[in-house]
Amino acid sequence: MKFFKLLMAIFLLNSFLYSVAHAQSVSPTKQQIEQFKKLPKAQQQVLAKKYGLDMSLLSDSNRSSSEVVTDEPSVLPRDPFATSQEQFTIEEERYKPKEESIEPFGYELFSGQPTSFAPPENALVPDSYIVGAGDTVSVNFFGKETLSEEVTIDREGRLSISNLKPVTVAGMEYRDVVNLIKAKVKNEMIGTDVFVSMGKTRTIRIMVLGEAHKPGAYTVPSLSSITHALFVSGGISEIGSLRKVQLKRAGKTIKTLDLYDLLIQGDSTDDVMLKPGDVVFIPAVGEQVTIKGDVRRPAIYELKGGESNKDLMKMAGGLNASAYPQGTVIERYTGNSDKTVLQINLAMANQYTPQNGDVINIPSSSEQLDKVVTLIGAVTYPGNLAWNEGQRISDLFNSIKTDVLPIADYDYSLLVREINEKGDIELYQFSLLKALNGDLEHDLALQSKDKVLVFSRYLSRENEQLAMSNAALTQEQIERKEQLKLWNAFEQRKFYDFIGLESLSKKNVKDAEEEQNQIASNFSGLSFGEEENLPESDLAFFSRTKLLQPIIAKLKEQSLLGDKVDTFTIRGEVSFPGLYPLAKNTSVRNAIIAAGGLKESAYLESSEITRLVYGQDHDVEHINIELLSELTKADREGFQLISKDSINIFPKPNWQEDIKVKLFGEVRFPGTYSIKKGESLSQLIDRAGGLTQFSSPNSAVFTRLSIQNKQQQELIKLSQELRRDIAAKSFNTSITEASLSYQDMNNLIEDLSKVKAVGRLVIDLPDILAGKKSLALENGDALYIPSKSVSVNVVGEVNFSSSHLYDSELTLNDYINRSGGLKQRADEEKIYIIKASGLVEIPETSSWFAVENKVQLSPGDTIVVPLNTDHIDNLTLWSSATQILYQLGIAVAAISSL
Repeated sequence: MKFFKLLMAIFLLNSFLYSVAHAQSVSPTKQQIEQFKKLPKAQQQVLAKKYGLDMSLLSDSNRSSSEVVTDEPSVLPRDPFATSQEQFTIEEERYKPKEESIEPFGYELFSGQPTSFAPPENALVPDSYIVGAGDTVSVNFFGKETLSEEVTIDREGRLSISNLKPVTVAGMEYRDVVNLIKAKVKNEMIGTDVFVSMGKTRTIRIMVLGEAHKPGAYTVPSLSSITHALFVSGGISEIGSLRKVQLKRAGKTIKTLDLYDLLIQGDSTDDVMLKPGDVVFIPAVGEQVTIKGDVRRPAIYELKGGESNKDLMKMAGGLNASAYPQGTVIERYTGNSDKTVLQINLAMANQYTPQNGDVINIPSSSEQLDKVVTLIGAVTYPGNLAWNEGQRISDLFNSIKTDVLPIADYDYSLLVREINEKGDIELYQFSLLKALNGDLEHDLALQSKDKVLVFSRYLSRENEQLAMSNAALTQEQIERKEQLKLWNAFEQRKFYDFIGLESLSKKNVKDAEEEQNQIASNFSGLSFGEEENLPESDLAFFSRTKLLQPIIAKLKEQSLLGDKVDTFTIRGEVSFPGLYPLAKNTSVRNAIIAAGGLKESAYLESSEITRLVYGQDHDVEHINIELLSELTKADREGFQLISKDSINIFPKPNWQEDIKVKLFGEVRFPGTYSIKKGESLSQLIDRAGGLTQFSSPNSAVFTRLSIQNKQQQELIKLSQELRRDIAAKSFNTSITEASLSYQDMNNLIEDLSKVKAVGRLVIDLPDILAGKKSLALENGDALYIPSKSVSVNVVGEVNFSSSHLYDSELTLNDYINRSGGLKQRADEEKIYIIKASGLVEIPETSSWFAVENKVQLSPGDTIVVPLNTDHIDNLTLWSSATQILYQLGIAVAAISSL
């Protein structure tokens, strides 16, 4: 039975392998592919993914069965190289710039497969319609006799109506037939009137020849016109003429239809009705010109002869508003195997005579604005303003309250001016407040294309938004505030365009962001101090960092040929130290204003300027100036800066910021105290009135910020080392070691990394108060003096962690026993005591590794019983022992068998 089952399994396995091999070697038939196509798209994708089918091959409905099973690759398991090639093709189609495609005009309307497009049966029949055999006439009698009848004109062209003699009407116009019937009824049926209308019209046989999509003979309704014939023949081929479609009758051309009149003007006058035997002939296309560029309808147009500039523009739908016809460029074949280029003013009438093959390119006007001044920054209405001759800064603002945002820096603004055709710039610094107050030294005269930058007096976005929210704004101003984000991107892009950094404005978005971030990272450390080194996302919209980046980049760009870079650096006790563009006539005073002004700690008696002396050795000189004197001088009278100057504003000697220390707990006057440099802890406690009678100086807790930061770094380092050790140990784990899952270990390390350091400094407060020791205070220090404690704490691997009333007669073991004794996993050899002061004492051990009881405990002490990390539980121990005994038994049996 078992042998039979084994044979069956082998048979089934071989059958499966054969079927798989067969499936991979045979392509699906055409019928199978057709059935596959009938499935919904989602099911097709699922089946194709499951069986490795090629959807691109299956979707080709024009493939024949022979193509599927012969030389074409199988649609089953695909070639891996084909997949990569298809991926490359997809990416190429996605990212490769698409070239402008100019198509011949009008052909798409008539192109395609032949269609049965025809006039509707209930269409109004014109009075001039020529009736013939096969047409149906509807006749309704009323009066003495009432009768409705539809009569068809027979092959002989006769119309036979009841109660009337037959009459021949073939070849007559429809209105004449109606009048004839009414006359016969009046004469032959007295007292009866008649109403005559056209019923079903006949069909006629015509021919469409020449450059039609499907030339041949067609049967069309008798109401069909030339355009109907074009539709039923599938339209005009690419080499057919749209302007000379001929209607031939009895060998003569009786009408020529210009489809441009129909397509461009809607004129269907020449689209006449057809008659039986008519021939619609489409000749080859005539001369052509290509019109492209800034026109409404760029295309290839056919010439009829004698067209003017106006006619060409009418064909192309006219010029766009941004077109520049004065710079029209024409490419023309000369007949000598080459081409030439003509430049004309297309706006001038009859200046150009088109020739076959001409390519007319109408360029667009420049996007560069003329006679404009641009406002950028912390203003209410940023953007482009009209420039007029004699205009000044003050003319751009009606009021500093309404036209300038509350966050604006009224003392520092820049005027950026383009000075040559290369786009090089120069800068002028001015005070917006002084300009609006009529100071002509700051109320600068404007020129066309000037850019006025108004900076925010804040560096961080948070401070800027706080200032805006606290300002008394109207509803309209609040709405304008919300538009700051939208304007920021616009202004940045426009300004990059202006200063010539086209790489930041015309590249794709991703590259532009990367390049802008790179510039920001280059200037963040150089331009502004480390304490102000904010990430790009946290900078204020109109901060100095953001608005000055492109300016400094442009100044560096225009100095690539060896010219000096017009920048200066200011460091030290200013609000915004960093790198700044050097404006015209920049004095030390203006440089300090650009940096946001002096700090309170600035030393006014002296400051230093470091200057590069350009020459063979490029020496450096240091210039000392009296800062207070420079601040009182006019701009033109002060010390003038040059390129690469570096200003250092010194701090006042022995200057200190407000140093604060906190006292908590059992002091007479706890709270936050301002101290002076070098003040000691004992002096501060004396200022606070000393300790209370309930204080416990031995238990004082002292923390320091610098120690806290250092301890926090050590905790981070410890977590990193622990992660590395666990990863290394995971490759060499003993069977006796209990192991945690990766997630548990990761959670443990994450918890460790989140632990906040305390920053405690262990001190002996009684010795400090007695003058035996001294501790100088620092900013951020804190001292907590607890009340007297009367307990001893026991924590760790004891059966019940608890606090016990202090008793001088009790030993360390007594306190442990009162907490239920040690647990099995306790490490008795490593018990330690945390004193109330923060010191750690380790009790001495006897020769038998037992903790001695000769240790002095005090109120507030904590006994810690740690975990024995080398402990092995009984199950693991016996499992290991059993494995060892089992291996020994196998070894003995093997030896015995020898």
